[in-house]
Amino acid sequence: MAAQKKITRAEQKALRPIQILDAAFEEFVRSGFTGTRVEDIADRVGVTKGTVYVYFETKEKLFEAMINHFSVPFQELLGITENLSGSATDRLISILGLLYEQIAEDRTTRELTRLVIAEGHRFPDLIDRHHDQFIEPIITKVDALILEGVTSGEFREVPVEFSDIVVAPILTTTVLRLIFDDRRVPTPNKEAFLRTYFDLLLNGLLAKPH
Repeated sequence: MAAQKKITRAEQKALRPIQILDAAFEEFVRSGFTGTRVEDIADRVGVTKGTVYVYFETKEKLFEAMINHFSVPFQELLGITENLSGSATDRLISILGLLYEQIAEDRTTRELTRLVIAEGHRFPDLIDRHHDQFIEPIITKVDALILEGVTSGEFREVPVEFSDIVVAPILTTTVLRLIFDDRRVPTPNKEAFLRTYFDLLLNGLLAKPH
């Protein structure tokens, strides 16, 4: 087996903030904001507490940076949705499938959701920015697709708030898994869940033949 290439000091330094953010995520998930100690984060990385403060001045700034760092996949998901093709139904199903994978199935996103719920009252401005930058654009995209389908006659007329109902099953599944883990709510079969989800959704959304 070939020897693993040793990274340089410069490369290690460049990696350090990400290593700290990854460690911070695990500690905040395990202990919450109040219970997390910066020295425990440092121990996970194998550095001193002072090194953490070189990159992040306070625990609050570290928490904010961590939330922003792990929210990036939402921005990437939005970029993917811009390149979808097909009918409004096809694109809506694709977006919701991507959302299910990103929110309900991805452990990091689920735990990020837990942190946003548990610690949001401490960081209202951060949570509002998180919503405006990453969540609202996706909801807006769903709204636009529904309106497009209504305009073309593919979908029937629905209330403006229908997008909230559309994404609700994904959020409900995520929250139940956060609360009960696998004790009371078994991990859903992805294919079966999405098949039933889309069947119920489209039976309420598609225009009925006259």
